Amino acid sequence: MADNVTSLFRSTAAHSPSMAALTRESDGAGPVDFCIPCNPYFPTPAMFEEMAGRLRDIITYYPSSADTITAELCGLLRLPPQCVAMGNGSTELITWIDHLLVRESLAVPVPTFGRWTDQPMETGKRVDMFPLQESSGFALDLAQYADFIRARGTRVAVICNPNNPDGGFLHKHAVVQFMDAMADLDLVVIDESFLEFADAEVEPSVVQEAMLRPNVIVLRSLGKNFGLHGIRFGYLVANPALAGRVRSMLPKWNLNSFAEHVVFMLKEHGAEYARSLHQVRRDRMDMSGQLSSLPGLTVYPSQGNFLFVRLPVGAEGTVVRDRMLTEHRILVRECGNKIGSSSRFLRLVVRPQVDVRRLVSGLEQVLYGTSRRGAAAPEPAAGTGYSSGTPAVDRLVSRTNGAGTRGLAAQAVGAGAPGLAAAPSAGTGVGVPLPAAVSAPAVGSGGGMPMPAAVPVGVPQQVPRPEPLPQSLAPVAVMAPAPPVTAPTAPVAPLPPMAPVAQAQAQAPAAAAMSGPTPPGVPAQGGLTAAQVRGITEPGPAPTPAAGWPHSRSWPDAAGMT
Repeated sequence: MADNVTSLFRSTAAHSPSMAALTRESDGAGPVDFCIPCNPYFPTPAMFEEMAGRLRDIITYYPSSADTITAELCGLLRLPPQCVAMGNGSTELITWIDHLLVRESLAVPVPTFGRWTDQPMETGKRVDMFPLQESSGFALDLAQYADFIRARGTRVAVICNPNNPDGGFLHKHAVVQFMDAMADLDLVVIDESFLEFADAEVEPSVVQEAMLRPNVIVLRSLGKNFGLHGIRFGYLVANPALAGRVRSMLPKWNLNSFAEHVVFMLKEHGAEYARSLHQVRRDRMDMSGQLSSLPGLTVYPSQGNFLFVRLPVGAEGTVVRDRMLTEHRILVRECGNKIGSSSRFLRLVVRPQVDVRRLVSGLEQVLYGTSRRGAAAPEPAAGTGYSSGTPAVDRLVSRTNGAGTRGLAAQAVGAGAPGLAAAPSAGTGVGVPLPAAVSAPAVGSGGGMPMPAAVPVGVPQQVPRPEPLPQSLAPVAVMAPAPPVTAPTAPVAPLPPMAPVAQAQAQAPAAAAMSGPTPPGVPAQGGLTAAQVRGITEPGPAPTPAAGWPHSRSWPDAAGMT
């Protein structure tokens, strides 16, 4: 197995090899999985036994039509079926969103889920990548993101909440304000694939608000929440016109019989599902504490069912990944092939405590050469080269000898290439004002709703600054880093006063012409420093475990209500 580990990972671009592929290379038993973000507590053993007993019928016969399965799910979610489209996994829906609704350009913060960058680039769209800064804990500042979108003239905006791989969280009121500020775009997508694992807010979903807006889609996953990635099912929520446009392109039987069986089982197992979410949240806190005790390891606050960690100085992610797999039979997600990340970061899925103890023991031996904590970090190890996971980006980065985005911009300007002028940096005052919000302004606010200050769960407010890497180990940056900053302890300034939509539409072409379009596959210029807005960002009621359903009103968080 050891000889084939690196080749397995190299052949998967921006993703990890499947568990089936890893199992085939082993003695028939797969590794302990800290890579694939599943719910480890659902379905229950009794539910698996029930499915096993029905296996022959499930795989023998055609499933019901997608409309029938969608209607059952909508009855549970208390959503109108005309506002919902179910897909064979969220990636099928991302593919159709790209083909049907993304005309020329898409903006997305990076690092994030790879299909949001790779899918539109594969179809020749311009992808404007807004870099989340390590120095500010990979927090997304929505005001700066909005300025970036205006400066680039982007027509589609994507937000993942919580974000993958770092688990950063945005409160509902901030997301709704952003949606209304972007009311003149072709499309705004809010990817809530991991939102049911969040506990920073009682009702975090924006599905109800999305149905009332003409250009908003909310994407949700079922496989991740229910621990059933192999079944491949997810859904989107939008106004009837948008949802119907996507639904009309889907095959009649795009959902399989396993998906149908699970959807029709759910109303009988709401209490078990609610308990599983509560247990994952408890495990996340415990796992964060155990990992934080390892010398030199930085754990970022997360609201997903995974943790984003930075390895100690001198540790190379691909070496750690391969040794954990071959020596300890533990699979971890090394993030060097995620655009905007590097090989110094791992994403670790939340698992039960018994598995976490095994993970921590393995990391101690790989990182420090002993199970005794406090040992010195190892000497720099030789690993595989940095890869963004996208060949076009890798080629351009290699041409700058590691200078990253700024090197690309300087190279393009020196060559007189059109359309590569840098976007305005934060604080320059250049950019198109945000359009007026459609919804009513917050009570007592003169212009817009203020962005609250970040208070990450279980960690001090001071964001850890990265230790310097040896020159020989410094990873090639896809995005130019910003100077280290300190997480704010006072509320962040509110978004700029909203200008009328007509004014924004008139000014956007001028700003876009100033910055120029980004050719396909080139990271966006002018990285901006993000403010800390993740984790718990305001005082609020303590989260309470959902009571589950059998009654539809008790569906925990699935429709943004309990």
